[in-house]
Amino acid sequence: MSGELKIGEINRIFQAADEKGMLPAFIREYREDERSGVQKLIAKAQKKLDAIEAEKKRMIVMSEFEQKYKDFHCICGIDEAGRGPLAGPVVAGAVVLDPEVEILYLNDSKKLSAAKRDELYDEIMEKARAAAVGIVEPAVIDEINILQATYEAMRKAVQGLGIMPDILLNDAVTIPGLPMKQVAIVKGDARSKSIAAASIIAKVTRDRIMVEYDSQYPEFGFASHKGYGAASHIEALKNFGPTPIHRKSFITHFQLGQPKYQ
Repeated sequence: MSGELKIGEINRIFQAADEKGMLPAFIREYREDERSGVQKLIAKAQKKLDAIEAEKKRMIVMSEFEQKYKDFHCICGIDEAGRGPLAGPVVAGAVVLDPEVEILYLNDSKKLSAAKRDELYDEIMEKARAAAVGIVEPAVIDEINILQATYEAMRKAVQGLGIMPDILLNDAVTIPGLPMKQVAIVKGDARSKSIAAASIIAKVTRDRIMVEYDSQYPEFGFASHKGYGAASHIEALKNFGPTPIHRKSFITHFQLGQPKYQ
């Protein structure tokens, strides 16, 4: 039957099967077609299936802590983005995943491309039981220091969930002022799917904020370096002085120009 179709038509069926998660059915339907072009599509489909199975196994490893604490009613992952930049806020993410819903490719946000982070952000926000961010602005960072500002962002994120977790899985910190059990996991964003999900929504949220600031302060290139200490950013500070979103406590050792933005 498949031999009656042109290879281009079968390729379109393959593309549709890939989008709809129907690759096993595609392989069953066309594996007897001996044409080399069709067999290449079968091999491509099998390679994708093998990659998905490998990813599912990786996610089992990433669920180690979620399994360890599965008797808790509500497990929440916590992580932050933006502790180190010279400008912009620090943002924390809090995510409560649904243990019955699969989200593949969760990982430390720094290990993902921007496009993959955006894709996963949408999936997390759609599928998680709850997800929220907490944002602390540069002026507060200067006032209370970055560590305390990070804790405050994390508390805000937890408070924004709309449900109360009874355990937090944190990326290597213990957050003061919260009543529930906390587990600090070193390199947690690469070891816990809940923390990884939190790292993604924090990173994507902060990056989008910095892109918005880029339009307000175009000389600084915030859309590209997101406020970190890139050479172009340091040069802009020398030429244009600090903006209202710079962390004054972070830039005291730089040569600063006369501020263009007050």
